[in-house]
Amino acid sequence: MRYEESVKRLAAEFIGTFALVFAGTGAIVIDETTGGAVTHVGVALTFGLIVLAMIYTVGDISGAHLNPAVSLGFFAARRFPLRKAVPYIASQCGGALAASGVLRALFPQNEMLGTTVPAGPAFQSFVGSLSLM
Repeated sequence: MRYEESVKRLAAEFIGTFALVFAGTGAIVIDETTGGAVTHVGVALTFGLIVLAMIYTVGDISGAHLNPAVSLGFFAARRFPLRKAVPYIASQCGGALAASGVLRALFPQNEMLGTTVPAGPAFQSFVGSLSLM
């Protein structure tokens, strides 16, 4: 693979993951900020539509993994070599961190940025998550 093609693929993953995290998490933050104006359906639609848009936008360039878990899954299934998976995962993590940084700058009053927080003690949540396995 040529160097330019590799950079183009990694840039596409960075941009796609940035857009996914920015739009999806942004929808959650706006929903919290406005007291529920976006609604759960709106947040779900935002995530679904941004994934659709990014697949159409960067899918032909990089395959539109947009998520380190997807790249890791392709690697585990032996459909993606490690020498490509590691840079993809780094690029995706960079895009997600950049999007979160932009959201933090735009919404400094929102400390959690849409984080799901357990209602009970951490141990209860941990044990509860084990029972789902």
